[in-house]
Amino acid sequence: MPESIAICLENVSKTFGRRNKRVDAVRQINLEVATGQVFGFLGPNGAGKSSTIRMIMDLIRPSGGSVKLFGQPVQGNYKLLRRVGALVEGAAFYNFLTGRKNLEILARTGDCYDPTRVQSLLVQVGMADRADRKVQGYSTGMKQRLGLAAALLNDPDLVILDEPTNGLDPAGIQDVRHFIRNLAAEQGKTVFLSSHLLGEVEQVCDQVAIIDNGRLVQMGNVAEMLSTQTTIRLEAAPQDRALAVLQTMWTVSENGRWLQVQAEREAVPAIVQQLVSADIQIFQVRVQQQSLEALFLAATAVSQEMAASLPE
Repeated sequence: MPESIAICLENVSKTFGRRNKRVDAVRQINLEVATGQVFGFLGPNGAGKSSTIRMIMDLIRPSGGSVKLFGQPVQGNYKLLRRVGALVEGAAFYNFLTGRKNLEILARTGDCYDPTRVQSLLVQVGMADRADRKVQGYSTGMKQRLGLAAALLNDPDLVILDEPTNGLDPAGIQDVRHFIRNLAAEQGKTVFLSSHLLGEVEQVCDQVAIIDNGRLVQMGNVAEMLSTQTTIRLEAAPQDRALAVLQTMWTVSENGRWLQVQAEREAVPAIVQQLVSADIQIFQVRVQQQSLEALFLAATAVSQEMAASLPE
């Protein structure tokens, strides 16, 4: 497998417990993350995200399947893991030390100490002016920024971020969004991002995968996934006639005074022409592209229905 694939999971499963107390946390996941991408990994609580991330980092071993980073098996490959930086489940620091001192200790421990890089990272995450204060006085957002810097001390090729905007205000979230895009676009790093802020994921990620009940339920390019999910909303009269006309060619539903047509944006002229030809008045036409949040909710709802239908 080439270096062009940063992460490769092949039929990866993870089961906890034994016999009648078994919990299948991850069930035969297959996914690839290309080098240089920002890849979003989404799922509701308990879906298997954390277990998957831990297997990627070799913190736990899979019950089945294989995990590879840059074409190499990750298990016990400590040299390979030096190419990974991570902020997972929040940042942990010595409260009685300054932010800078914490980073210096982490860098020395990881055999990557470079005071110039420490200062550069503090600037990049917006903590240079607070680096010499003790961590005990930091807000949650400040600790999170420091955690981002800590994840990059070893100049990793792969950066794994779990809820990186936790505790940040809107301006801070925007800063982190730009920071993450820069990691991929300017520095060539691969970013594997898990977040509940789906609007942010939509703006920053190239590809996303959605996991639910331990299974991968959807994966693809963000722009392509959303462009195929378009709703055209129409206000027309008489509405019942408009509904009857449009249903001959498209899937249409009613929502109050609106008709909602499931069709691509390019279908708008044909829809309008169809109504005009039937002597139906058109008052408004709106094209709405489905958000990642709506796509996520739909995918996980289907997954829940399928899981409920499966035998125990």
